[in-house]
Amino acid sequence: MKVAVLADTHLPRGSRRLPAECVVLLEAADLILHAGDFVTADVLRELEGYAPVEAVCGNNDEPELVQLLPERRVVEIAGRRMGMVHDAGPRRGREARLARMFPGCDAVVYAHSHIAEAFREGAMWILNPGSPTERRRSPSRSMIWLEASLRTFRPQVVTFST
Repeated sequence: MKVAVLADTHLPRGSRRLPAECVVLLEAADLILHAGDFVTADVLRELEGYAPVEAVCGNNDEPELVQLLPERRVVEIAGRRMGMVHDAGPRRGREARLARMFPGCDAVVYAHSHIAEAFREGAMWILNPGSPTERRRSPSRSMIWLEASLRTFRPQVVTFST
């Protein structure tokens, strides 16, 4: 299964758009995970045009999204349980906090910081896709491309130059 992992799209805002390289990956995805801060429900609907979307709400999402989407959720992908939350709290103690929030999960996707990372903490993968549209303190805009099957789980941070 090919999974596009996004967060913090913060759309629409002025002339900001998803990078063309991001759209190519969305078109190739079997599933899209979005860890919040779409901003508007129209962005959710746009993403659903590429592939099914599993998502949580973020702190900048409009009321319609807050009512529609949970703050936390667990999805199953290729036999693996993946937790999702927008804001995982302060950096200090984050990994342990995520493990407590999502016991029994093989991976957790979180967002809010706009700083991409994909690493293992013990048996759990910690994934933050960053933002494809707004880098803030990060060196680049980004997302995660995940290939998962019963045998493999390969997350890769993808960065965008434009």
